[in-house]
Amino acid sequence: MKIPRITLAAYGFALLIVVVDQLIKAWVLNGLGLQYEGQSHPVMDPVFNITLVHNEGVSFGLFGDGSARWMLSVFSIAVAGVLGWWALKADRRLLVTAVGLIMGGAIGNVIDRIRFGWVVDFLDFSGTGFFPWVFNIADSAITIGVILLILDSLLSERAAKVGVAAEKS
Repeated sequence: MKIPRITLAAYGFALLIVVVDQLIKAWVLNGLGLQYEGQSHPVMDPVFNITLVHNEGVSFGLFGDGSARWMLSVFSIAVAGVLGWWALKADRRLLVTAVGLIMGGAIGNVIDRIRFGWVVDFLDFSGTGFFPWVFNIADSAITIGVILLILDSLLSERAAKVGVAAEKS
């Protein structure tokens, strides 16, 4: 089976996100020497700091007691697999980019769950007073990927409507 070139782009984005995510997490844990949860390294204090958080759950503390570690790991692997299959069918650059970012983010976080039992979060903008959550590169990739997925959906829907209107005239 020959993998389409555009699909390879999705897999490339995913691989890039996983590598960058894991390298930066290793730097946070080993290079900065953040050893315990809540330990912080000031960058642009108080607006932005690198603060180690052991995220045992998902967004907003759901499953925060760590009880769903393996369920969340299996779910993330399944999501990445479905996205990998979807990438085989994708034919739009924006869709491929979105799928690759989400897939890479899911894999980056599942690596942490399997290795540590928690996800390494460290990007801390809580000093702004507007964004109290601490997150990581994988989370950012997932968020950007979802935004691009919505944008792709809106643009492809609009293009389909324009195409139908052009056929009628």
